[in-house]
Amino acid sequence: MSNGKKMSEQIQRFGRSLLLPIAVMAPVGMVLGLTGALVQSYMIERVPFLGNPTLKLILTSLRSIAGVIFSNIPVLFAMGVAYGVAKKEKGIAVFSSIISYLILNATINIWLNATGNLAAADQMAQMGQGMVLGIQTLRLDVLGGIISGLIGAKMTDRFYQLELPIAFAFFSGKKSVPIVSIGVTMIVGLIIPFFWNLITKALISISSIILRGPFGVFFNIVMNRLLIPFGLHHVWNALLRFTPAGGTYIIDGESHVGVLSALNKILFELGPSHEAWDMLPELTRFMAQNQMLVTLFVIPAVGLAMYKTAYAKNRPFVKGIIITMVLTPFLGNVTEPMEFSFLFIAPLLYILYVVLIASGAAVLYLLKTGVGYIRGTIFDFAIFGLMYENTRWYNLLIVGIPLFIITYFLFTWAIKKWNIPTPGREEDDIVYNSLLQEKKYDEVARIVIGAIGGKDNILHVENCVTRLRIDLKNMKMVEKEKLMESGTSGVFFPIKNHIHIVFGPNVEFVKNAVDRQLEGQEVKQ
Repeated sequence: MSNGKKMSEQIQRFGRSLLLPIAVMAPVGMVLGLTGALVQSYMIERVPFLGNPTLKLILTSLRSIAGVIFSNIPVLFAMGVAYGVAKKEKGIAVFSSIISYLILNATINIWLNATGNLAAADQMAQMGQGMVLGIQTLRLDVLGGIISGLIGAKMTDRFYQLELPIAFAFFSGKKSVPIVSIGVTMIVGLIIPFFWNLITKALISISSIILRGPFGVFFNIVMNRLLIPFGLHHVWNALLRFTPAGGTYIIDGESHVGVLSALNKILFELGPSHEAWDMLPELTRFMAQNQMLVTLFVIPAVGLAMYKTAYAKNRPFVKGIIITMVLTPFLGNVTEPMEFSFLFIAPLLYILYVVLIASGAAVLYLLKTGVGYIRGTIFDFAIFGLMYENTRWYNLLIVGIPLFIITYFLFTWAIKKWNIPTPGREEDDIVYNSLLQEKKYDEVARIVIGAIGGKDNILHVENCVTRLRIDLKNMKMVEKEKLMESGTSGVFFPIKNHIHIVFGPNVEFVKNAVDRQLEGQEVKQ
């Protein structure tokens, strides 16, 4: 593998590692959003029942519990990155990442003390410092967690089999990893402050593009959707949410780096009565209101166009598949099964899809829409749109309904014009695979393993939210037609000897079945 392709694979692995903490944040954010909305004084005035002392205690307690997660997001990223990036002994990697995170903040604190840069308590925010787990340090936020996670992962893969002289044999192997991580982190902790200002300025320079009004919104959506096929959109989202690239916002004299920190403060603490609520459209323009255009309007329009353009004899078979691909993002925010159904067979159609979404997002911003949090499901629309004041949620209908109509007619025209083989447009009589619907994951795994050259051709197997990702010895052994019998909605090769197989939200169960069969019986070819 060339250095460029190896680097690309490592970046993709890193991008996938961000999914674990984000997966935790999403449902917890739902709880935080719902409870935060229901305990607001304006909400209690409208629904007096919410003022019941017992109910209020339950809601505030749930909000406090959910708030713990968001107060320790860097720790989540340290563990998630360590687990996702490490190839061996993932448990030791996670353990080492937490130790590394503690040492990183302690080392920076020592540097600040020694150089006379430790800020007074009332000046910490202005100096980019804060309290992290009881330690005054630089506010590296998520970046600090990511650095610690990478150290834990890399030290694990490098030293988990380290052999030491007999006198120190007790500290050999896995026990050596956290010890080595401490030493490496101390060095990193002394280096970071020298470069922190330069890094901050670089990110701010990027934000000068991203934050440039409706153009920035359009640019953000284009980058996000075009990175989805490579699994790198999570990295892009993290840049906006957690770093100065997403802007720095001053609220009540406190500096908030990235969109998410400021949004948390306004949505869950200050509420609509605070003057900072007017900042909401500047924050939500990068968040879930854009995803809501996709999940609630554009993808249903694409699904309807696919159904209407399917051959009549195939519609009974494809109806269930298309409904599933529409409901998955509508209820669960996972868009890839639908996107992959036409991305690789009609990339120009995908570009049209991206332009439509980006244009709609820019219009939402111009209308000063302030809806949403992280996810873009119907539930998020109800919570963060309908249940909050002054969100201008109706703009989603004003923009979304015409966008639905435009998308439907453009996709219908394009599919027919270029005879794009979307589901149901195959000339032959098709009996669509029901293995995934029937949860026959062992059978799916057996087909997959056989179709990619058998057990001996597989080097490494992992998955992200929707895709099975497999390293192969020889990609020429892959039988794509046979692989389609597994029920996959898409197959592609991002780099040499590496295959992505799309199974949607059930992919983890497929991956587990593949692992079981690789560890156990030989698959019959």
